[in-house]
Formats: sequence, structure tokens, C-alpha cells
Amino acid sequence: MAKINLSIVVLGVALLFLAETWAQKPMKRQTPSKGQCCDEVRSLKVQVANLTSLLEDLSHKQEADMKKLKRQILELDQQNRQQEARVTEAESKYSEINNRVEIMQLQTLESAPQTSSHAIYDCASLYGKNYKISGEYRLPKDEFLGTPEHTVFCDMETNGGGWTLIQRRKVGLISFERDWKQYKQGFGSIRGDFWLGNDHIFRLTRQPSTLRIELEDWEGRKRYAEYGVFKVDNELNSYKLFLANYSGNAGDSLRYHNNTNFSTMNKDNDKCVDDCASQRKGGYWYNCCTDSNLNGVYYRYGDHLKNTDGITWYGWHGRNYSLKKVEMKVRPVDFHS
Repeated sequence: MAKINLSIVVLGVALLFLAETWAQKPMKRQTPSKGQCCDEVRSLKVQVANLTSLLEDLSHKQEADMKKLKRQILELDQQNRQQEARVTEAESKYSEINNRVEIMQLQTLESAPQTSSHAIYDCASLYGKNYKISGEYRLPKDEFLGTPEHTVFCDMETNGGGWTLIQRRKVGLISFERDWKQYKQGFGSIRGDFWLGNDHIFRLTRQPSTLRIELEDWEGRKRYAEYGVFKVDNELNSYKLFLANYSGNAGDSLRYHNNTNFSTMNKDNDKCVDDCASQRKGGYWYNCCTDSNLNGVYYRYGDHLKNTDGITWYGWHGRNYSLKKVEMKVRPVDFHS
């Protein structure tokens, strides 16, 4: 490419040189004949035409080389995309096989006689049995604990691991404006946005538990809040929330909701004249009404500053900033990695 450009410059300089030579050529004392003058002009015109043609040929070659280079770049990009797709497919197959092996191992554990020391409570129990890869796990039905079979997502990495996710917001494709029954049983996709279910959360927190809340805004910044005491009561007591011992860098925006009952669009249990669940469009431990609203509406970038019913955390971004990503996760207080 550089050689072609240099050739064009050289030819251009040569053309200018010829023109200047012609202009500065001393006049003969004797006036040239008409035929001689015409011959010289024709010769110059031929040279100029030849140079012009050569320049055009070089320009066409340069254009063809550019097109060829662009095609090569597109082909390389396509090959790269195909390679990425193969890697993704391989990772997916590995994950599927790994999950099947884990399920078989868990089923083997289920068939053995169980005591309180053998029971699989949560992700912390799995961690203790050397399951240390984050991902989706199916917990077997447990007669000893009185728990049905259900699927959980385990975070085996953050701050030592052993966390059972009870909520995630990151995609925004499903609504969290649900009724009491749906919040009781749980909804959503365990690998996407979901609520684990109040009955499951109640069972998880029958043992002394810690809650960790991880937040991410639309600028990519991250904060967290952790509560050393976290408990959710049973349905008879409206899944009442108890928490204490805040630590973190996001601000203590769940303390305002302490000692409050769970509310949904069809069951108003808040401490306010207003129907907070309807106003904030989610199911949550509403007070009157919120310092946080982690089950609110998922607003995407551009609309995330316009409403008070979004995914809010007052201690970090105030009442009108709807966050990009949230995860709520629990593990036993006595967990050791």
C-alpha cells in the first residue's frame, strides 16, 4: 500500500517537472517553424496522457487492494465469531454434563440414610460436600428437613462462597409485579431473573443466616450490603422480615423495612395508608413505603432516572435511580470456607 502511494507521488513530481521544463525552456533566436512547434506539443501531450493513464492504473490497483484487504478483515471477523460460537457451545455442553453428574451424585446422597449432619440444606451444605463450582443445583426432597425437591443457584466464589441466591435482577424480561401465591412459590428463571419463593426463603433462614445484597448501576459501579442477622418468618406470620448487623459500602437501606410483613399486589400488609405494593409495582417488605425496592420495575438505561417504582436503593443512588443488576443471597452464620 505504501509502495503504491510512493509511486503515485513520484509520477506526479515527474509530471510537474516536465511541465516546468516546458515553461522555462529558452526561446530560440530563430522563431521555430509551425511544424516543429506542433511536434513538441504533441510529444508533451502524449507524455502527459501516458502519465495520467499510469496514475489511473495505480489508483485502480490501490482501490482493488483496499477491497481485498476489507474482504480479508471480514473473513477473519467471521472466523473469529464462528470460533467464539464453538467455544460457547463447548462450554454449554460441559456445563450440562457437569450438572448431570452433580444431580446423579445428589440422588445417590438422597438414597442414603440421613441425619441432621447429612442433610442438604442449601448451597453451604453442598460446599461442605466439596461442590465448589458456581451454578445451578437441584436439591433433592428431604424428609428430615421437610423440604420438597427444588432448584437453586449457588455462588461458590463471592466472599468465600456457600451462598444460595434468593433473588436476581439482571435481564428485565419478566415482571416482578406478582400476586401472593407466586411470591410464595417462586417464579422466573434460575439462570436469569427470579424470586426463589418465600416458603423456600423461610426454610433457608430457620438456621441463623447472613444476607448479602450485591448492586450494580448503569455506569458499571458495584456496591454491596451485608446483614449478619437475617430471618424470614412463615406464611402464617406474613413472611415477616428480621435483620440486623449491617456492613458494606452501599448504605443501610433495608433497615427501614425491618419488622415488616411481606406485601404483594393482592395482599396489602404494609404500615402505610397507601398500598405500597401497588404503587411500587412489586412484592416486598414494604414499610411506608420504601428505602429500597429491589423487586420493583426493571427500567433500562435512559428510563432509569424517571420513576420511583424501579429497582431502587436509597443509600446509594436515591429514590429515582433504577439499578441495572441486583442479587440477594443467603448462607448460614456459622459457614466456613
